[in-house]
Amino acid sequence: MLNRRLGYIIRDQDPLVMRADETVHNAAKAMRERHAGSVLVVDEHQHLIGIFTGRDALRVLAAGEGPKVALSKAMTPNPLTVDPDQRAIDALRIMSDGGFRHVPVVEHGRIWGVVSRADFKGMEIDRLDEEEGLAERIR
Repeated sequence: MLNRRLGYIIRDQDPLVMRADETVHNAAKAMRERHAGSVLVVDEHQHLIGIFTGRDALRVLAAGEGPKVALSKAMTPNPLTVDPDQRAIDALRIMSDGGFRHVPVVEHGRIWGVVSRADFKGMEIDRLDEEEGLAERIR
């Protein structure tokens, strides 16, 4: 279970993908309808250029910007990505180190999907906690 490949985890996923000129309102509405925690933002060639999450929506609204703001202004640009052949623990490490909960899965420019912390099993989370605890003790 600890060595699950990300491609296996997202095998049936249909990620929510939108163009950068879409609005925060449209993205939030689509996220609610699809029960998705993020939107993968793409350019005109369908290449990943950013990710938009609920945290981004809160940041935009708290800054006084309205729901008509384009995703290009609200997204996190150039997000870290993982390859579908990487293991679950690799994605968890990236999320933990970066302080975020979603990581796009991309291979040679092709978007496979996105993994979130909720996609992982208890043993995978436990292993990350063990690794972080060991790292703390070493410091």
